[in-house]
Amino acid sequence: MHYRKLGSTGLEVSEVGYGAWGIGKDAWLGAEDDESVQALHKAIDLGLNFIDTALAYGDGHSERLVGRVVKERDETVYVATKIPPMNRIWPAPSGLSADEVFPGSYVRECTEQSLKNLGFETIDVQQFHVWQDEWVGEGDWLEAVEELKSEGKIRFFGISINDHQPENAVRLIETGVVDTVQVIYNVFDQSPEDELLPLCQERGVGVIVRVPFDEGALTARITPETEFEEGDFRNEYFKDDRKREVYERAQSIARDLGVEEERLPEVALRYVLSHPAISTVIPGMRSVRNVERNMAVADGEGLSKKQVQKLKSHRWVRNFYPMEA
Repeated sequence: MHYRKLGSTGLEVSEVGYGAWGIGKDAWLGAEDDESVQALHKAIDLGLNFIDTALAYGDGHSERLVGRVVKERDETVYVATKIPPMNRIWPAPSGLSADEVFPGSYVRECTEQSLKNLGFETIDVQQFHVWQDEWVGEGDWLEAVEELKSEGKIRFFGISINDHQPENAVRLIETGVVDTVQVIYNVFDQSPEDELLPLCQERGVGVIVRVPFDEGALTARITPETEFEEGDFRNEYFKDDRKREVYERAQSIARDLGVEEERLPEVALRYVLSHPAISTVIPGMRSVRNVERNMAVADGEGLSKKQVQKLKSHRWVRNFYPMEA
């Protein structure tokens, strides 16, 4: 297992972390708690020491599973969680005040609930689950964050940047009050490379990457014939002709690199980890098999410069997410 610095926090985290949305069982169907617990344990067995969850994942169900597993282990495992927007709108639309989404009293209330769900005294990284840069200097959220830090209830503060809006955190990073940012970054959405990632490197901000497989599109396992269970959010994400389109694009990547389609998940992770600003990437892992495949990539080896350059041509600007989740 290879480890990287989480910005200037002093934490050394596994370059592949655990994205725990899927084990919350609310939007991803088919997850079973016993298998999720086995997967979490297996990941830690293989050297993983960073787990990202959220209060909104299964209304705390993901947090409770994560807390249960971490308390059963002797190893140091860092846990990041998130405070949902008070209005429950993902991503955060512009035009709202900070007090409408993250008032200080609400920030504290959610943190206390997450601590209870996890069974912890301290959260390593507490994050806002959405963000708008217009909130810089507004409201009393920062005061609440600083108080929680001084009380030892959270160690570090971060934000999860709105889907496909990496520039919508630049002002916050420039203030110096944020320790980490979480962002969508993958072979298709390379936009964080333009401004966000260089700024994070300059300011010592840790970067947590989510959605490295574009919800499965970059694995080539979603074909025009793929069917999802009723209630699975991917029915909306891959609606209309999108399954065919993403499959053809995935095949094109395999052809350009001269690799088998089965290696595309590895390619997707290694592309993310090839950028020096990245601290960790957090693929969702709901089974031991997923864990073993993804953890094998956490060996400190990146793609060649030639491979990375070839992948630049596969940049694809679009947003499949609905306005609310």
